[in-house]
Amino acid sequence: MTDPILVWGAGAIGGTLGAHWARAGHDVLLVDTVADHVEACRTTGLSIFGPVAEFTQVVPAVTPAELTGTFSRIVLAVKAQATRDALPMLAPHLSPGGFVLSAQNGLNEIEIAEAVGAERTMGCFVNFGADWHGPGRILYGNRGALVVGEIDGTIRDRTRAMFDLARGFEPDAVLTTDVWAYLWGKMAYGAMLFATALNHDSMTENFADPARMPAWLALGREVTATAIARGVTPRGFGGFDPMAFAPGRAEADGIRIVEWLRDYTAVGAKTHSGIWRDLAVRKRKTEAASQLNIVPKLAAQLGIATPALSAVGRLIADIEDGRREQSPATFRALLDALP
Repeated sequence: MTDPILVWGAGAIGGTLGAHWARAGHDVLLVDTVADHVEACRTTGLSIFGPVAEFTQVVPAVTPAELTGTFSRIVLAVKAQATRDALPMLAPHLSPGGFVLSAQNGLNEIEIAEAVGAERTMGCFVNFGADWHGPGRILYGNRGALVVGEIDGTIRDRTRAMFDLARGFEPDAVLTTDVWAYLWGKMAYGAMLFATALNHDSMTENFADPARMPAWLALGREVTATAIARGVTPRGFGGFDPMAFAPGRAEADGIRIVEWLRDYTAVGAKTHSGIWRDLAVRKRKTEAASQLNIVPKLAAQLGIATPALSAVGRLIADIEDGRREQSPATFRALLDALP
């Protein structure tokens, strides 16, 4: 493959990956809808800062309207809610034998496969901490797991090639034949991160409060039960084992995982989730409607009740629409919704 790696979405995930790949000598082209960010990346450079890495890298970048040509590798790194709009724009730029790799949070591979075909879709589990802080500036807060795999469970030359790129960014990256297990495992963690954004406490403060433990346990159980019912055994990262929330497991098993999350989120420069930043700082809609709310829909098809997940989705929407504030009272509404 000699054409550039096209990174569609140069924010927290895409910008961090693209800057590192460009610095390593790979041919990278960023695509982003924020014109000021595009201009900064291609002129003064994209600055990666924080405890993991500090550097500025000029990276070729364009807006979607400026993009021409076709590409064999498109790394889709937009927010989940932007996937639907991005796909018809990028599809004409995907070469006949090319593929789209989803470097996103959630289960976006389902939607991508419906748009461009399962054969042209590759999965990726991303869990490093990063935040977009403005045009040309991204905080790389902490290293995290990075897993690459085909959605059909095979391993091909293209899979190994993308794995090599992933390992160039994260030396501990993993090549897997079961990427869905990682994606569903991340959903269990992600559901909890959405809940931490209901108030202004840090992720660590949220996980450390014993009074909030019922919420974390309920969210983990609902996601894991849905995954298992769909034939997937969720896998985690680090000390996060989503199977601790599986049906029949002791409550103490789940509590230990939440305690691990308390300690895990206490390390690194990123104190709050990107979801919290969307609500509190950027004042924009989160990924809840596109990322989180898919699980209750899938669960309903299987007869699984999801009161905790459904409540988080409703409460996030209330905050987005100005009906509620991020506050202890809003988190209390989540606890009140539990059986």
